[in-house]
Amino acid sequence: MTLFSCGKKKKAYINKTLPFFNSATFTPEWIDKEISAYENIHTIPEFSFVNQEGKTITRDTYKGKIYIADFFFVSCPGICPKLTKNMGILQDKYKDDPSILLLSHTVMPTRDSVPVLKEYALEHKINSNKWNLVTGDKDEIYNIARVGYFADEDFVKTQDENSFIHTENFILVDKKGRIRGVYNGTLGVETNRLMKHIEILKLEES
Repeated sequence: MTLFSCGKKKKAYINKTLPFFNSATFTPEWIDKEISAYENIHTIPEFSFVNQEGKTITRDTYKGKIYIADFFFVSCPGICPKLTKNMGILQDKYKDDPSILLLSHTVMPTRDSVPVLKEYALEHKINSNKWNLVTGDKDEIYNIARVGYFADEDFVKTQDENSFIHTENFILVDKKGRIRGVYNGTLGVETNRLMKHIEILKLEES
């Protein structure tokens, strides 16, 4: 909900800020700080997973950081190599920027153990200080995918908790844990759009 009655004012506001996403419909909402809805913007819930180094990764790991999240699995032959490639581009782009982090969740934690993730990280030159590949309890991963990141498009339609999560989305999260952008992570043009939006978000939060 946005309380702007003047079209020109709304357009100017939108050009300077990114929207918020509060539901699985991914409807963009520009919410002014002055209205009560601003205090009720959706945020990523608490989580605790383990990364490729065997370290516990929680929401506090990303507190005060802009980050990009996605979902993958090591043996995926389809979209995941493209997701990893484009995440790698983001890693290189922001390698010297400590305010930007990356987070990839395996959706096949029974196979993607810490050693498997470590081998994958080495193969793809993943810097564990910048980019966490995380595994953990399957129910917890699937729950945060669906409830936190709205990452399971099929679940929105079927409500089938047993369905396999497979999404090409990159999800941009701001320093307060709020979703600010959704992008097709398999496409270079979308990765470029994401980088432009990161710069807008950095200015907004500076």
